[in-house]
Amino acid sequence: MATQTIDDVRFDVSHDEPVSDVVVAGFSQFGLAGLTAVDYLVEQLELEQTGHIVAQDLPSITPFDDGVPRHSTRLLSRDDLNLTVLMSELFVPVWAAKPFARAVLDWTETNAVEEVAILSGVPVPHGPEDHRTFYVATEDYRSGRLEGSEVPPMPNGFLDGVNAALVERGMTSSLAVGVYATPVHAQAPDVDAALNLLDAVGAVYDLDLETRPLEEFAERVAQYYAELAERLEAVPERDTPDDRMYM
Repeated sequence: MATQTIDDVRFDVSHDEPVSDVVVAGFSQFGLAGLTAVDYLVEQLELEQTGHIVAQDLPSITPFDDGVPRHSTRLLSRDDLNLTVLMSELFVPVWAAKPFARAVLDWTETNAVEEVAILSGVPVPHGPEDHRTFYVATEDYRSGRLEGSEVPPMPNGFLDGVNAALVERGMTSSLAVGVYATPVHAQAPDVDAALNLLDAVGAVYDLDLETRPLEEFAERVAQYYAELAERLEAVPERDTPDDRMYM
């Protein structure tokens, strides 16, 4: 089978409604903590789909509920809330991260989005004291959102994949970008990690979130996420980020 390259893939963004200033994103990554967190945000905030992203020439998935298919990467919002959720159940391999990020960032620039917050789990060895959320953020995001926040900075390490591509663009543009990262375990979904992310983003964005039902919510989607995790485990090693992302 021929190896796909960055030139083989294109991402097309469609959006039906005016876009908010703030985008909160969660992707299909190890532990599925960020994806679980934004999925729960969508339910708690009663957001509706207002757009989607389609990958051209990239192996895809088409999720469905009760026989009704949906796009694997969706944009969700509501009229009275200045926040759009970008939720991607599609695994984006490392080599396709830049074109994916470019499509998202071209969309944010066209629609005057001011900031992007990414919720992410990181597969690193950790002790009980590390079960919390850390940040990696551009200077404008730190000054605009994190001054006075109780979320600590990630001490050191590396970003890669989609997270790295988005932050890299944020460093050289007016778009403020912040990554909220928490250690995750192999089980999917890692509900405790998702709770850590929700606590952080809820406090920073002053969202009224009821997180107690998350365990029940996770049980309802556990089988689906378990199957999604199996797909991630089957991804060739060359397509996945390194486990040295943070230290």
